Amino acid sequence: MTDPIVETRGLEMRFALPTHFLSREKPVLHALSGVDVAIRPGETFCVVGESGCGKTTLGRAIMGLLTPSEGEIYFRGERIDTMDEAARKPVRADMQMVFQNPYASLNPRRNVFETLAEPIRHLMPEKSGREVRAQVEEVLDATGCDQSWQRRLPHEFSGGQRQRIAIARALVTNPAFIVADEPISALDVSIQAQILNLLTDLQAERGLTYLFITHDLSVVEHFGTRVAVMYLGQIMELAETETIFDDPKHPYTQLLLDAIPKLTGGSFDAPRTPGELPDPVNPPPGCPFAPRCPIAQDICRAERPRLRVIPGSTTEAACHFAE
Repeated sequence: MTDPIVETRGLEMRFALPTHFLSREKPVLHALSGVDVAIRPGETFCVVGESGCGKTTLGRAIMGLLTPSEGEIYFRGERIDTMDEAARKPVRADMQMVFQNPYASLNPRRNVFETLAEPIRHLMPEKSGREVRAQVEEVLDATGCDQSWQRRLPHEFSGGQRQRIAIARALVTNPAFIVADEPISALDVSIQAQILNLLTDLQAERGLTYLFITHDLSVVEHFGTRVAVMYLGQIMELAETETIFDDPKHPYTQLLLDAIPKLTGGSFDAPRTPGELPDPVNPPPGCPFAPRCPIAQDICRAERPRLRVIPGSTTEAACHFAE
């Protein structure tokens, strides 16, 4: 099997919260709890789950925008989470990110050329001015942007056009790996398909590897290679996309799939699961999904299930009763 291009081992992310003046305890939010992923070259590795499950935190930790509390992060077999900024600079050119909101991710005071030229000048200082301009023009063509956009400011573009520019910025240093953090959720449905098609074409042309973060399973079905389902900072299930949709093993995955709106059956009501989301400041001792799980037993509330390969399948699931 091919060595992973990106790998995390036991990734933990904890955030200290403000202390109430009447309390002596320092609350800690557990955003990631022992996350292990191995992303293969050329695949689209999708991370799905409800808001607050840790999807974006995982992507930002991999990109070095957040420092893990514990655990290790590897890129092409080299550990990168302990690198200082100078050592990490060459790696940054090979790892880029597309953010969720195209209205916030572009500097409103910089025109398109300045926006695209900045990563090259910072990460590839050996490039001449002519080489920088040629690289900008090439990536504009690759992402379907008009060359006349170079002197225009972000407020002159629509949401879909801005996201194309944001994708061009991520590609301008010719990376191998891109974190796409819900890149279509802020766009109209008609534009979403265009952006997904663009990402697919770019992956085929440039051999890109994606970490694709989304809450929309209907997108994952047509775009992803493998899917990791997250809940309260932990991976509940990990499998090939087709397997996830045909034979989900974890009750939480089944809940997410049942919640996808369907045109048959005469009702658009999503199934309701009893219980509340656990508090990430005080997570339950056992399975985090146990308070809402329809098949939970005493062992689920006492012992945290490990992510394991389910016998008779290729699926990994963190559930005592996944069989």
